[in-house]
Amino acid sequence: MTEEIDKVPPLPAVPKRGRTNKKLLAFLIVFFLTVLVILFFQSSLSRISEIQIQGNQLVTKDMVGQAAAINIGDRYFAISTKSIEDRVNGLNIVESVQVTKHFPGVIHILVKEFSEVAFQITAEGSKQAVLSDGTLIDVPSVDFPIDKPILSGWTDTDPNKLELTKVLGELPVGALSDISEIKPEPSASYPEKIKIYTRSQFEVFTTISYLPEKIDNLPAFIASLNERGITSGIITMLEVDTFVPFESSGEQQAGSKDGGKTP
Repeated sequence: MTEEIDKVPPLPAVPKRGRTNKKLLAFLIVFFLTVLVILFFQSSLSRISEIQIQGNQLVTKDMVGQAAAINIGDRYFAISTKSIEDRVNGLNIVESVQVTKHFPGVIHILVKEFSEVAFQITAEGSKQAVLSDGTLIDVPSVDFPIDKPILSGWTDTDPNKLELTKVLGELPVGALSDISEIKPEPSASYPEKIKIYTRSQFEVFTTISYLPEKIDNLPAFIASLNERGITSGIITMLEVDTFVPFESSGEQQAGSKDGGKTP
């Protein structure tokens, strides 16, 4: 009896299904994720839906858009913000640009232009805006306010003109409010000497390098003259600041060295 029991074959082992089920589940997850990724990149969510351009005044949005070289419908994730910034920075008018991406599909381009520091009138009578980097931009001749100094008597190749535009760009906007015109007035002692006409009826002689320092003192200098009933004349602001009335231009009266006290 015992021998018969020993001859009974053992039952086959039940296969373990746990590991197989996990592999199948992992495969299905990867499969469906792959399908979802493919569907996402085929959908409108992966495309540029809006291009926002801000900060531009002199350069048009069309010019910025063309320089950016992107269009509605382009692949959103394939766009490099650095590449867009480099292309838009290639515009002469643009000083800097910042590009940011906002999901889903929005590209924001913030432009900073070189500041408009002056105007000039061409021989044909058309108006041009002068930027702080020396760039000239044609402006509409109708109803365009001339709210900056006019540069006259300068040549476009004059290095002093470029230096002047840089200096004007660094000055506070309010410092130029009384200046109507700036002309070159070089001399043997001062090759970069300039002549400034003010809206308050004074003529001011200084140099480009002195201008940042002297422009701060000019309003107080003129105010001190006005307090004495003097409303016009010639002001020289060099090492020493002086004033000469128009009717007695041959006689100079020594002024204060700081230009802010009564001459």
